[in-house]
Amino acid sequence: MVVVGIVGIIVGLPVGFYIRKIIAEGKINSAEEIASRTVEDAEKQAETNKKEILLEAKEEVHRMRNDLEKENRERRYELQKLERRLVHKEETLDRKSESLEKKDERLNKKLKDLEGKEGEIEELYKKQVEELERLSGLTSDEARELLLGNIRKDITHEAAIMIKEIENKAKEEAEKRAKKIVSYAIQKCAADHVAETTVTVVNLPNDEMKGRIIGREGRNIRTLETLTGIDLIIDDTPEAVILSGFDPIRREIARIALEKLIVDGRIHPARIEEMVEKAKKEVDSHIREQGEEAAFDTGVHGLHTEIIKLLGRLKYRTSYGQNVLKHSIEVAQLAGIMAAEIGANVKIAKRAGLLHDLGKAVDHEVEGPHVAIGVDIARKYKESKEVLHAMEAHHGDVEPQTIEAVLVQAADAISAARPGARRETLESYIKRLEKLEDIANDFEGVEKSFAIQAGREIRIMVKPDSIDDIELIHLARDIVKKIEHELEYPGQIKVNVIRETRAIEYAK
Repeated sequence: MVVVGIVGIIVGLPVGFYIRKIIAEGKINSAEEIASRTVEDAEKQAETNKKEILLEAKEEVHRMRNDLEKENRERRYELQKLERRLVHKEETLDRKSESLEKKDERLNKKLKDLEGKEGEIEELYKKQVEELERLSGLTSDEARELLLGNIRKDITHEAAIMIKEIENKAKEEAEKRAKKIVSYAIQKCAADHVAETTVTVVNLPNDEMKGRIIGREGRNIRTLETLTGIDLIIDDTPEAVILSGFDPIRREIARIALEKLIVDGRIHPARIEEMVEKAKKEVDSHIREQGEEAAFDTGVHGLHTEIIKLLGRLKYRTSYGQNVLKHSIEVAQLAGIMAAEIGANVKIAKRAGLLHDLGKAVDHEVEGPHVAIGVDIARKYKESKEVLHAMEAHHGDVEPQTIEAVLVQAADAISAARPGARRETLESYIKRLEKLEDIANDFEGVEKSFAIQAGREIRIMVKPDSIDDIELIHLARDIVKKIEHELEYPGQIKVNVIRETRAIEYAK
């Protein structure tokens, strides 16, 4: 059995190999046939695609050729149309040219006719002039001068009458308009009527505090008075100490320092020095805040820091009891309102109104009138020429050259002259003005004198027959010297001496 199995295996191996070979050759032949058919199908498909692409390309070329031909036809049509228009315009221009040539010929003909007629007219004019000269006995130049002289006299007379009527009407209208604007500005600008004082009262918790303020042998009160420059009045007034001094800044420093000492309770010279220093810093800060607030309230921007500080100092300055900072704010508002009403520059009017009394912040430290001091300060910090001029002219030291300067001058007078603005009584005010006029009237040759602008100016009318122009200058100088010697007054007084002659006739 084993031998049979081995023989079977030996015989089966070649047979199996032969059978597998036949199967493999059949698969190879089948694969070759499939590959051949695939290649043939691919070649047929490629040929078909080639024909389709060629056909599409031919159709695209044909379409593009049609589009180009269509576009060429449209362009030829447009060119033909444009050519016809040009031909038509050319024909029209030819016709117009022919028409202009005909008109030119007609105008030349008329010009020749006019030249001929002009010559005839000149001949006739000469003959008429010669005839008129013969009849009147005057040459043409003499007759012209005579006629023009008569016409000139009539026209001058009529013009003078007309100018006088216009001036009178303008004055009436201007006065009405000015009163309306001033009243409107005053109504819109409300202000306090309380005058400032020169004393400050500090309330005490009890009367025992008076002794502590005085200190042993008066050393505390002496230290406080020395450091602040303010007099402390401690009398029988219950629970109160009075601070007296002409400088409101010093008085405010003393008040703050004293109140701090009272609250602290430790009152001795070293502590007083410390509190005075703190009070000075507080007052400086308050001054700056007051200046900034004034600029904000009036709408004046771009002021230099030093100017703002000086504005704040004006809160502690008074003029006849009127607070100068409140007065400056009021002047700025009044000037701005009036400027808006008449179409002037509101910004310049407000700025000049706010700064017009700037010199009063330091006039007790610097020599000279407050107007000149204020102008110098404003010029130092690059204020404009218009603002400087309005500041300089607000008391009439120079003639106002701009509308804004006039408005600031008017606003200053309104604010200072309103009832309650200044503490000076009516009786003393009238006496001062009467004394000013009496001084001027005492001089020989003075006809009349008028104190104006709240006593800041006196206008003197002299007799032209008694005083000539040279004596006028000496008279003004003599009056100034007498005023300086006999009167006490704030600021300065302008002496304005006027000499005039008038020719008056009446037509009957």
